[in-house]
Amino acid sequence: MFINQHIALNIGNFPSPTGFHDFRVRVLVSSTDKGVRRRRGIAVVNMLKVEELTPELREILNANMDHVQQRRRAREAFKDIQLNIDHLLFKTKYDGLKTKESYEVNSKGLEIFTKSWLPETGSPKAVICFCHGYGDTCSFFFEGIARKFASSGYGVFAMDFPGFGLSEGLHGYIQSFDGLVDDVIEHYSKIKENADLRDLPRFLLGQSMGGAVALKVHLKQPEFWNGAVLVAPMCKIADDVVPPWAVKKLLVGVAKVLPKYKLVPQKDLGDMAFRDPEKKPLTSYNVIAYKDRPRLGTALELLNTTQDIENRLENVSLPLLILHGKADIVTDPSVSKTLYEKARSSDKKLNLYDDGFHALLEGEPDDVILRVFNDIITWLDEHSAARK
Repeated sequence: MFINQHIALNIGNFPSPTGFHDFRVRVLVSSTDKGVRRRRGIAVVNMLKVEELTPELREILNANMDHVQQRRRAREAFKDIQLNIDHLLFKTKYDGLKTKESYEVNSKGLEIFTKSWLPETGSPKAVICFCHGYGDTCSFFFEGIARKFASSGYGVFAMDFPGFGLSEGLHGYIQSFDGLVDDVIEHYSKIKENADLRDLPRFLLGQSMGGAVALKVHLKQPEFWNGAVLVAPMCKIADDVVPPWAVKKLLVGVAKVLPKYKLVPQKDLGDMAFRDPEKKPLTSYNVIAYKDRPRLGTALELLNTTQDIENRLENVSLPLLILHGKADIVTDPSVSKTLYEKARSSDKKLNLYDDGFHALLEGEPDDVILRVFNDIITWLDEHSAARK
C-alpha cells in the first residue's frame, strides 16, 4: 500500500505502520554543513541529510523489489541513512547492547532474515518476539523500537516474514496466512533451544497485521507464551475500506486464477497512519517496504484472517496489553475494545490514546511515543517480575 495513487474506486486498504510514500526516482531533504561524509555517493550528515539521489541510488530504488536480492541491495545502500533520520527512535543512543543479524533457512527452504538485540551484560528480564505489519520489515523503524526495549533489560528478537523485507519470497505475497503463522512459530520456538533464554518469560509484540499474527500464534501455542502486547492490532479491516460484498466475490474468483496479480487499489496511508506532520515524510526511508498494490491472494488472505480472528476472540487466554489510537482509521479501535471484552484472559488491559493515529510508536508526537513506550515497559516489567 504505499505508493501515492489517486484511485476512484477504493476496494481495500491493509494496515502497516510504516512505508507509505513512494521513494523511487528522487529524494530532496534539507541539509546542513556539519558532519558531512560520503558513502556510495550519498551526502550524509548527522540525523540524515540527503541532498539528492545519485544515478546509482536511483537505479537501486527503481529495481524490481519483487526479488529479495534487490531488497537486500537497497537496504545495504540506505541503512546508514535510515539510522540517522531525524526521529525520536534514532536520536537516543544506547550503549551496552549487542545485536546480531543472520539469515536462517527454514523448513520450507526459504532464507529468513532475523535480528536480535540484547543487553550486553547480565540476563534479560524476558524475551520479546516481534511480529511486524503488512508490507513492513524489522530492519527500519523497529531498529529504534528494539533498542529502546533492549536498553530496558529485554532480549528482543525479530524476523521478516517470508516475502517481506529481507526474507526470501515474492514481495508482498502471502499465499497462506496460517502458513505464515507456522513460519513464525517455527522461528520463535527455537528460543527453547537456547539455555540462556528458555526459562525466561516470553512475550509476543505485534503491530497492526503483526497483531493478527501474534493472536494466531497464541491460538496455536496457548501454553507457550506469557503474554502479548498488541499495538493497533488488525483484528478487523475498518468497515469503510472493506470491499463491498459483490466486489469481494469477484475478487475471490479472480484470485483463484491470478493470486499474485497486483490488482487491488489502495489509498496512500501516510496521512491516515502518521499524526505528526514532521514524521510523515520519514516513512519514505523505509526503502524495502512493499509499496505496490496488494496482490489479490494476499488481500483475500488478510480479509479472511480478520474474519477468523473476529470469530475466535473468546479463545484468547493469555495476559494482554492492547494499545490503540482513538483516531485510528486504518485498524478499528472498536475491535480492540471487543477483543478486550471477549478475550477470556483474566489479566488484560486496554489503553486507548486520545487523538492517536495508527502508528503509535512511529508517527505520533514525541511525548505520545514516550508515553506509549512507558506504558508497554511498565506492563512488561510487572509481568516479567510476576513470573520469577
